[in-house]
Amino acid sequence: MSILLTGCAGFIGFHVAQALLDRGEAVIGVDNLNDYYDVRLKEARLARLAERAGFAFSRVDVSDREAMAALVAAAPDVTAVVHLAAQAGVRFSMVDPYAYVQSNVLGHLVILEACRKISGLRHVVYASSSSVYGANRDLPFRETDRVDAPVSLYAVTKRADELMSHAYGHLFGLPQTGLRFFTVYGPWGRPDMAYYSFARAIVAGEPITLYEGGRLKRDFTYVDDIVAGVLGVLDRPPAGDAPRLLNIGNHAAEEVRTLVALLEAGLGRRAVVRDAPRPAADVEETFASVEAIGALAGFRPAVGLAEGIGRFVAWFKAWHAVA
Repeated sequence: MSILLTGCAGFIGFHVAQALLDRGEAVIGVDNLNDYYDVRLKEARLARLAERAGFAFSRVDVSDREAMAALVAAAPDVTAVVHLAAQAGVRFSMVDPYAYVQSNVLGHLVILEACRKISGLRHVVYASSSSVYGANRDLPFRETDRVDAPVSLYAVTKRADELMSHAYGHLFGLPQTGLRFFTVYGPWGRPDMAYYSFARAIVAGEPITLYEGGRLKRDFTYVDDIVAGVLGVLDRPPAGDAPRLLNIGNHAAEEVRTLVALLEAGLGRRAVVRDAPRPAADVEETFASVEAIGALAGFRPAVGLAEGIGRFVAWFKAWHAVA
């Protein structure tokens, strides 16, 4: 038996792969190693996975229907799929919207079609996003909230994935759970994300831009908590054909300027700050209700922002050779 994991060289995928291997699972990792950010970081993650027993890798784009169909046909023992591959980044969706439709929408469809061909499949867990809540102002965000007012194309593609999965559950009985991730951070993270780009700028003495004085709030969720939630949900497939949607976050909204202060303390340097208006694609606050995933899988976030940023800074210093 094996688990098919897409996006294995990505930030969350890398950590999920390690956790699956740690508990003795065989993992078939899929990634196209695109150059949205420094490929060397992806290659370094992948190199660590390649050293592990039980890991096999295929360089495949999930939107390539023939390649994915061939991959699934060659791996008849797959019992679960963790689909994390996607074009990431909210703001970049205004620069290259086609990449998001190709990877997130077509890619999700290709995965669903491939999963229909897996006879022993027990569960598909896939990545959605807190961005689907869009302009919603009711806090905390709950799975029962309306999600019909997106403020970015990225959010649109993730909501499209949820709707596709609902249809495939209804039509084909495909057991699925979509996880709405809330601002994941930690070691081996994505350089395009705020906490990582802030750290690089602070070390270099370059200015960082804070919107509305850093008063925007985010539900920062440490990657180890995310991984625990993913595995807990993976082990509990839905009983019926109605796909589930679950928030997975830290259940704590923190101001971005608090994040900056923690980075300054850990790096021993002051940030050079520029203020700017909030971009149209950014929301004022994200805050996850996690009661549903807690009831299902016993999920309880364990790592607060101060501890998590401390761990990230330690990794960041080692990776970038910062004294």
